[in-house]
Amino acid sequence: MPSHLFADRPAQPPEPGPVDALISQTRRLRGDVDAVRRDTVVDDDDAQGRWQRALCDLAVHHLDDLREHLGQLKEGLPPSPETDELPSAEPGSGPEAPTRVGSAEWNLLTDEVSWSDELFQIFGRSPEAGALPLDELGSTLFSEDQPLLTAWVTACLVDGKPIDGEFRIVRADGRVRTLHMRAEPVLDSDGCTASMWAVLRDVSELRRSQRAVRESRDSLRRRREIAQTERRLAVELQEAVLPPWRGSLRFPYGSTGTLDVSAHYLPSATSALIGGDWYDALELPDRRSMLTVGDLTGHGVTATSGMAMMLGALRGMAMAGIEPGPLMGWLNQLLETSVQPALGSAVCCRYDPARRVLSWAQAGHPAPLLFRHGSGRPLAPPDGILLGATSGASYGQAEERLEVGDVLVLHTDGLTPRSIEFSRADGAERLLALAPRFTAARSAQDCVRLVIEEFGESEREDDACVLVARVRS
Repeated sequence: MPSHLFADRPAQPPEPGPVDALISQTRRLRGDVDAVRRDTVVDDDDAQGRWQRALCDLAVHHLDDLREHLGQLKEGLPPSPETDELPSAEPGSGPEAPTRVGSAEWNLLTDEVSWSDELFQIFGRSPEAGALPLDELGSTLFSEDQPLLTAWVTACLVDGKPIDGEFRIVRADGRVRTLHMRAEPVLDSDGCTASMWAVLRDVSELRRSQRAVRESRDSLRRRREIAQTERRLAVELQEAVLPPWRGSLRFPYGSTGTLDVSAHYLPSATSALIGGDWYDALELPDRRSMLTVGDLTGHGVTATSGMAMMLGALRGMAMAGIEPGPLMGWLNQLLETSVQPALGSAVCCRYDPARRVLSWAQAGHPAPLLFRHGSGRPLAPPDGILLGATSGASYGQAEERLEVGDVLVLHTDGLTPRSIEFSRADGAERLLALAPRFTAARSAQDCVRLVIEEFGESEREDDACVLVARVRS
């Protein structure tokens, strides 16, 4: 194959029209990709954003290389260094030249070495210092890459094998560059190797961009795997802690004023994260009943493990006969001393079926809604701030006498979230508007279905729980 530097007749450049059009298209596309890259906002914790930015950087480098190659294609082969004087300007002074491709020929018969201007710039070497012969080229390489280049050159000169590989060099200014080399032997009339010509391309920025893409993609994949694992653990923990019963519960048995209870957990419609919402209903040793819903701040395993701790403590204190008000005080102290700091809201009710009296307390939580005779209202809340907000907080306790047929709805605030269109007050009004349908419902489970029909398809950013208790005769 004749040398591109010493060919007897220089190759003719292609017609300028099609190449100019390709250069213009490449320039426009490069501008579009660069605009997308500038608009990509990257945070330290945004692995997906870093991956997208790295892909944009890689695309820009590819387009820059394409435009440079098209420009060389338009201009044709570079002039022979025998007829053109090499510039004396020091390469590397000022801004880095955009050229990434250089060429060279090593003549084995005359020991003459010819480098293009671009190759001097790539190596950061002054033309006055001269081009490096083959036996000195390896001195610029990383020590671990030198045997590789020696093997390639030997195979090319002795066996006639072309070279197609990469190595790293250290320039005189200390900068490390990665070069891609394509080389072939040039044979004389007797079939012996007379010289070797090569095209060397600086792929440092390209490899850096590819490495950034790989690292950001791997980081994103690891984060997704961690998120999936955390979600699975959170779901398993939630399923282990929340009551296992489905459908309706009735307790206490064999007495008047029995409660028909049903509950449901509604996952977030916009997030795969599991929150710290809970619900529970429990028959106590004195034949009273405990009803509760609550929510801890945060998501994932931390929130569900905190919820498990709170619900376990709540069940134990309720079984021990502690009234709702003091119980909330102990929960506040427990959360305050927890290793994982968090805030929580909760409502806890104790129902006495003999007197049909509901005693309850709340901690920064929506009040229970009472539905009677086709209308509904929120119960007047006693004093109570968020759990974990302050030390030594005291919590009031209120009582409400219930009647047969009354429906009590407890819910976490994620059921009626704030949005641009609706406030939480609007959500509460939507619940209260279900009063006639609650009155006509035959069971607590039917009432829960009505709530799910009303709120189940809404775009909630948080998960939610709803518990319905209906007083039976």
